[in-house]
Amino acid sequence: MQSWPSEVAGSASAAFAGDEGQLPIDTRRVLVQLLLGPSIDARRQSRLWPVLVRDESVVRSRLHELFLELVIDRDQQVAFTRQIASEGDLDVPVLLRRAQLTFLDSVLLLMLRQRLTQADVQGERAVLSLLEMQEHLALFRRQADVDHAKFARHAENAIEKAKRLGLLRKIRGSDGRYEVSPTLKLLFSAEQIQALAGAYAKLPGRDDDEGPADDGDEPEEDESPDDEPPDDELTADDLTDGERVR
Repeated sequence: MQSWPSEVAGSASAAFAGDEGQLPIDTRRVLVQLLLGPSIDARRQSRLWPVLVRDESVVRSRLHELFLELVIDRDQQVAFTRQIASEGDLDVPVLLRRAQLTFLDSVLLLMLRQRLTQADVQGERAVLSLLEMQEHLALFRRQADVDHAKFARHAENAIEKAKRLGLLRKIRGSDGRYEVSPTLKLLFSAEQIQALAGAYAKLPGRDDDEGPADDGDEPEEDESPDDEPPDDELTADDLTDGERVR
């Protein structure tokens, strides 16, 4: 029988008629946010983060019952869930949806991941503009491609997908500026980024399409069913000394 930490066990009170839950309400909210995704970020969810840290063992145990793994980066203060990999004869049911990435999707994610690395070195928060992303993606348009409007739609779709996955957060009160979520560093290692950058450097004119690549080698990410709520947007006041960390 599962034994909970003393500060958690028996601390739940009925939240609704017939409630048989054993966890405190705030711990349940942490579980819900992790399942909704894309992550829990201490800067955006300042009330949930300390609860997650306090009840980590309980949250991890409950997620294991759903074949999910809790991934935490304490330095960046972000956490998210990842599907447990099947081992041996164990048939693991898949709970998280997988988001297929087009060529432009992965080009954008590579750019965002590199921006995070640069920001870490310089002691800054990774901030960039919508125009910067659009101009970078435009470098991968083939010279023979005369349908500029179609390419622009594909580029816009890539940026919107990054927003849906919680990897880009609009800085409220700014003119088209976004901060890159540190969660991206947990999804792509430095080695993976280096390999991906080398591969794409050789393919500056590759065609983009609306669906996943035919070769099946496009990277995948766990997709959240919901967009980021408006309350989680940053404000221009969140940045101190330009883009410096406080």
